[in-house]
This record gives sequence, C-alpha cells and structure tokens, in this order.
Amino acid sequence: MLSKKTKYAIKALVALGKNIDMPPMQISKIAEEERIPKKFLEQILLDLRNAGFLYSKKGAGGGYSLNKKPEEIFLVQILRLTDGPVAMLPCASLNFYHKCDECKDEVTCGIRSAFIDVRDATLKILGQTSIADIINREDKLKINI
Repeated sequence: MLSKKTKYAIKALVALGKNIDMPPMQISKIAEEERIPKKFLEQILLDLRNAGFLYSKKGAGGGYSLNKKPEEIFLVQILRLTDGPVAMLPCASLNFYHKCDECKDEVTCGIRSAFIDVRDATLKILGQTSIADIINREDKLKINI
C-alpha cells in the first residue's frame, strides 16, 4: 500500500500540475483543495522542493510551483523519494538491496524470483506514468461520469 505521504505528494503535484500556468499556490490552498493536513503537507512540499521537483517563492504572491513539467515527473521518482524501495522484499530491490536473513540461497529462491518479477512490472508502470498522465486520467474519468 502507498503511504499517506506518497499519496499526498502525488495529490499535491497533480494540483500544482493542473495550475502550471498560474501563480504559485499557497500551502493552505493545496491543503484545503486536496484535503491534506497542512503541517504534513509542509514537510512533503519541502522534501519535493529539496529533490528539485518544486520551486518555492516567499512573500506576497508566494507559494509553490512545479520546477519541472508534469510530463517529466514520474510516479517512481515520487515513490522512491517518499517511501524508499519499490520492491516488496529487500533482496529484490535495485536501489535498497539487502540480503534476507532467512534465505538459504538467493540464486535458487523462488520467492525472490517471483518478487523480482513483481518489482519489474511495478517499475515499468510507475516509471512510465507521469503527473501529466494522472491529470489526463482524471480528465477522462470526469468525462465518463
């Protein structure tokens, strides 16, 4: 399951992506529109800014805006930033690999092999799905209502 932090980060990026040609959005507006606790959102936005996804402006007319195009921000990047590994097992992780304590032989471990397939399928989808794709999906779903 996605953590609330990851879900809120994606929701905030989508909100900012929808307002790409507008002035920076204030934290309070994002929090209200997306129903995200303001204090939690502040930390998430700071992490996203520090990772280069957002630009922040202080003072009157200040707030947050995307530092990249929505087409250039992929879900896999956000997930790794907010939750860490994509893989469900440490021995199947590409970036956060750790040997499992109870494993006899990784080479012949069927569990590891299956979860490497899960990781690869997940990475393919998350690595190809951008914030722009999420915005487009939402627009299509609204049309189908």
